[in-house]
Amino acid sequence: MLETQLPNRFSIFHRGRSRGANYEAWREGIWRSFCRLDVRPAEQDYIDCHNEFARVHSVVIATPKGGSARFARTRDLLDDGCDDLVLISATRGTVRVTQKSKTIDLVAGQMCLTEMNVVGAADLNSSGGFTTARFPRRLLLQVAPSAETQLARPLGHHRGLGAMIERYFRLCNEVAADLDMPGQKAAAQHLADLVALVLGTSREQQELIGQSGLSAARLELMKADILKNLDKCDLAIESVARANALSGRQAQRLFAASGTTFSEFVLEQRLLLARRLLLQESNRDRKVSDIAYTAGFNDLSYFHRSFRKRFGMTPSDMRTEFVREQ
Repeated sequence: MLETQLPNRFSIFHRGRSRGANYEAWREGIWRSFCRLDVRPAEQDYIDCHNEFARVHSVVIATPKGGSARFARTRDLLDDGCDDLVLISATRGTVRVTQKSKTIDLVAGQMCLTEMNVVGAADLNSSGGFTTARFPRRLLLQVAPSAETQLARPLGHHRGLGAMIERYFRLCNEVAADLDMPGQKAAAQHLADLVALVLGTSREQQELIGQSGLSAARLELMKADILKNLDKCDLAIESVARANALSGRQAQRLFAASGTTFSEFVLEQRLLLARRLLLQESNRDRKVSDIAYTAGFNDLSYFHRSFRKRFGMTPSDMRTEFVREQ
């Protein structure tokens, strides 16, 4: 069953026996056509699976939830010629992955790189869960030429990077529907760069990725944390940096390299949030001061000065003009 559909993000689910018209429609119309996978029960004869998808340029992120589903690349599906590489990240319990005749058991925090041009499967069940990211082979090999030597083996020696990849997975899933094409392309490259560091690259490539992809991904994660906490008037770079395993100075350098500062970014996002709230019909009767506090401003004079400087009019004038144009 298709639950929602957005340009780059949607979710699908099925709960029930693995037979009947609903199951076959879900299996054939969605899984086999979009994912190029077959899906069967992982436990008994019952499917319990809710899967969120995010398409980020050429990368597809899947987050399955539930207690019974086996996602399989079967022999009859290999004729489609897909040779994408898939990173499977265990998020809880133990996850069983197979590639050809090889079985890999992943524990939470471990990852495994698989390929779509061989028979394989991953099991979602009550004892283990995972997320996946499917990359075009060429994209990943450009940043990790030796990636194919890391296939079908547990990768768990970069726990810090693994946690960062999981966070970036979640971030991409949350914002995929809102990203424009350049944003999607950049996010896909950041993901490939992070995965390349886990897979192992030459020292020269590691330095290049460390300077670009890793830094860019860390900056995006910090920005995401800021956006989630704009209402906190005491939001400080030290707390955001600490949540991302960075020092305050390192965080400042990342913002500076992007052409802004932490304070400038926070102010801009708070002003944009205040404007959105101000113009929402449901907030028509809310006081401007209440909206300012909701956006994280604890100084009304500073809010009014900053708003007028940014948008060329006072908050009240903007609301009046917007209502008049309706």
